[in-house]
Amino acid sequence: MGNKDHIILIPWDFTPVAEYALRHAFKFAEKAKSKKIVLLHIIKSDKEHDVAFNQLSKIANDFKGVHKLEIEPNVRKGSIFTTIGEVASEIESELVVMGTHGLRGMQKLTGSWALKVIVSSKVPFVVVQETPKEDELKNIVFPIDFKKENKEKLNWASYLHSHFNTKFHLVKPNTTDVGFIKKIKANIIFTRNFMDSKGIDYEINTLEGKKSFAVETIDYAKNIEADLILIISTKNIGIADYVLGASEQYIIANSARIPVMVVNPRENLTKFGGFY
Repeated sequence: MGNKDHIILIPWDFTPVAEYALRHAFKFAEKAKSKKIVLLHIIKSDKEHDVAFNQLSKIANDFKGVHKLEIEPNVRKGSIFTTIGEVASEIESELVVMGTHGLRGMQKLTGSWALKVIVSSKVPFVVVQETPKEDELKNIVFPIDFKKENKEKLNWASYLHSHFNTKFHLVKPNTTDVGFIKKIKANIIFTRNFMDSKGIDYEINTLEGKKSFAVETIDYAKNIEADLILIISTKNIGIADYVLGASEQYIIANSARIPVMVVNPRENLTKFGGFY
């Protein structure tokens, strides 16, 4: 959130979902007064560069000037697992907006390692599956559980509120575990205090607890016709999560096709007090 140009990065694979991501990026760019969107296509060998760059340049030229934005093509040799995050850091991108066909489409883009692409970046990913339905983000679902959280997710809630004046729906799991209840309560109190201090509109809801927290979060978001779900990725995610599928991956690939913002924990913020 520190770059004054508010640059947005879009991984571009020449499929329709890439253009969906661009449409969503326009929405964020207009509100945040962004000056530039970068389209990134990753190639495997140098011989692919010229053809890919020419194709990408044509797309950039077609959209140049929309919302008075500069659209810049960028073709890099590398791996999607690392290069997207590297370029995001290099250009000081504020957001990465990525299109996907859901879990299956994400596998097409990233293999079975979809989450690995996202956690490689220091900036949030907004993952989308279709073109925007609204220009505004009126309702955002904000899951809170017993796990450690950090300042970063709340900072992005503040960012979204300041640009979209949105309402947040804090959802928490229904559990009988005394230890979890204590931690969830502490996290809720901390979040409420933060949002109250920022003048953010919110409400708190306890989910039923009959299904997994991820499933019930999606069900709730679908019922209220949420415009976005704001989650945080698992810190130090392990190989088992990539192979078996962390709860974040289920939410990201949700069948309701609700856009998801994934905030990645940063080491320099994990000492922020208040959250377990």
